[in-house]
Amino acid sequence: MTIRTGIGGWTYPDWRGGMFYPKGLRQADELSYAAQRLGAIEINGTFYRLQKPESFAKWRDDTPPGFVFALKGSRFVTNRKDLSQAGESIDKFVGQGIAELGDRLGPILWQLAKTKRFERDEMAAFLALLPPEVAGLPLRHAIEAGHESFACPEFVELARKARVAIVWSEDDGRVPIADRTAGFAYLRCQKMQPECETGYDRADLDRIAGMCRAWSGGSAPQGLAYAAEPTDSQDYGGDVFAFMINGAKERAPAAAMALAEILEGLQ
Repeated sequence: MTIRTGIGGWTYPDWRGGMFYPKGLRQADELSYAAQRLGAIEINGTFYRLQKPESFAKWRDDTPPGFVFALKGSRFVTNRKDLSQAGESIDKFVGQGIAELGDRLGPILWQLAKTKRFERDEMAAFLALLPPEVAGLPLRHAIEAGHESFACPEFVELARKARVAIVWSEDDGRVPIADRTAGFAYLRCQKMQPECETGYDRADLDRIAGMCRAWSGGSAPQGLAYAAEPTDSQDYGGDVFAFMINGAKERAPAAAMALAEILEGLQ
């Protein structure tokens, strides 16, 4: 069971010149630098377009053992009226060469539009389309809901049956759902503040660290927004992926590293 803290992407001009990347660091070396200091990176580019197998292989080779990439699922899958018809697009996404990542392959994030409403039959069909493996590599899927209609026991039941993690999303316009439904947890913390050097202040970082530790150990923390019975979320210990992903993006690396430092102190 590993808790990894990370960021979204690694190419961002404001991180250069000393904010995160040292002055003079070649852009070609930015991924390697980031991967030495973080546990994971969520790739946003896979949401917009297919990537080449050679790109996935290069990203694998530029990162150390133990580091992983989360992949944001294609918009051609998630931005459609009927998710049950997404089978062909899912196959294209999984078949684009992600297996080249090897042991660097982390979860696939399927981010739904904030306006997408929960429909039981549609969601059941969509979750059934998500493949369990590619080229012999097991796949882990996470789904980020938005609309408040997803905060219901029926959605939790479907995700749990499919072993798909429900993302804990701290984002305006997205309903928070703390229920555990898979053998890993996925957090997207999107409320960093520019005036805070670590994006989140110490109290918030301690709060997030507490959730990470609880979910890693199989506990169901009190005081969170559950859509189903909280006790049913116990005993789901496993890996945890916590991304500082938006808000004051320039603070994301510092936030992820500060969270990792707190978590190391709790061990």
